[in-house]
Amino acid sequence: MNDDLLKLDKQICHRFYTVANAFARAYRPLLSELDITYPQYVVMMALWESDNVTIYELLQKTRIDGGAMSLILKKLSGKKLLSVASDENDKRVRRVVLTPAGKAAKTKALAIPQKMRCNFDNISNEEALELMRLVDKVSNGLNQALCEIRKEH
Repeated sequence: MNDDLLKLDKQICHRFYTVANAFARAYRPLLSELDITYPQYVVMMALWESDNVTIYELLQKTRIDGGAMSLILKKLSGKKLLSVASDENDKRVRRVVLTPAGKAAKTKALAIPQKMRCNFDNISNEEALELMRLVDKVSNGLNQALCEIRKEH
């Protein structure tokens, strides 16, 4: 067996891990004004796109784990940025709705994407789009592989 395969510089997953940590560090000061974490920001962005959605729809849009989503919604609800209530037509379905404070937070957040883009001066817009395409391809491939593993077990 070839031990080279275990070297960190040969691991694509380690690159994703270090990039994820770097993103978290870069976003932290930008999100401090909103008093939210990056996962909370993802949920807020999804709600700014489409408000008054079911938790299921929010899970599909954000790809956040259900258990983590519950905690995120609880935190954001505690910060008075959103509310979670039963659907009028089906009490089993829970809907997520932005509060006026949650809607107003969008104005504060408008500058965040451009501030983050400044951290990528070393790559062009075309390269950024290609990178997103490739990351989506990796993510979709991994999700498909997980589906196949679940079917086998």
